[in-house]
Order: sequence, then C-alpha cells, then structure tokens
Amino acid sequence: MKMRGAREDDGQALVEFSLAIFVFLFLMMAVFDFGRAIYQYNGVAQAAREIARVTAVHSGSDFTTVAGQSTETRGVIATQKSLIPNLQEPTIKCVKIDGTVIADRCIRGEWINVAIVAPYTPITPLLGLTGTWNLFSASTSVQLQ
Repeated sequence: MKMRGAREDDGQALVEFSLAIFVFLFLMMAVFDFGRAIYQYNGVAQAAREIARVTAVHSGSDFTTVAGQSTETRGVIATQKSLIPNLQEPTIKCVKIDGTVIADRCIRGEWINVAIVAPYTPITPLLGLTGTWNLFSASTSVQLQ
C-alpha cells in the first residue's frame, strides 16, 4: 500500500549518485596522479639540464666519477635529490656531437651527456597496478668549457 505523496522512484537518485561518485572520484584521482607524474618528470628534465650546465662550467678532475666531480657539481646533484623524490645518481659521460661516447678524457669543446632517472609510483588504486614508472631524462646540449 502506497503512502500519500510517495513516488516509485524515491531511491533512484541515491543509487545513481553512488554509482557516479566512484567514477568521478577515480577520474579526479587519475588526473591528480598524472599531474604529479608530469610535475616530477619536469623536475627530472630540469635536473638533467642543471647538472649538465654546472658540470660544463665546473668539470673537476674527472666528472664521470663521483670522486672526480667538482664540489659545484656535487652540490647541484644534492640539491636536485632534495627537490625530486627518489632521484637516482646521474650518469655523466663525454660524447661527440653525434652522441657516440668518448672513452678517454674529455677535452675542451666536447659535449657532456647527463642521463638521470627517478622512479614514480602512482597512488591511484587502479593506476598503482601498473607498477613503478621510470621517469628518464637526458641533456646533451652543453659543451665542456
């Protein structure tokens, strides 16, 4: 028996809202997660450029080894590691303009290649199933001074 003024679709809006809110929240979390990934990738790219620039100006005795790097290069690496989560130690090489690695010591006018990686793990539940993403960047546009 129906009560006076009651409608048959009283709970329909609640059911539709409860279904739609999950989709909406997932999309919002995915946008937030991708935004974080893009922000971190931008930081990794900037770190590669900054380390290459400083290493070109202050090369130290042998910039391809941690012990031979200048204090300025080590300082920039430490600063970038404090700014970017999980930033790994960069790989710094001396290369020719075509990208081939030079095995012996660098001389003035040759190019420096800095490659750096920072792993990123999404926090959105479904995106988290994809595992860790390695955000990689390299800079080779700086000549040794």
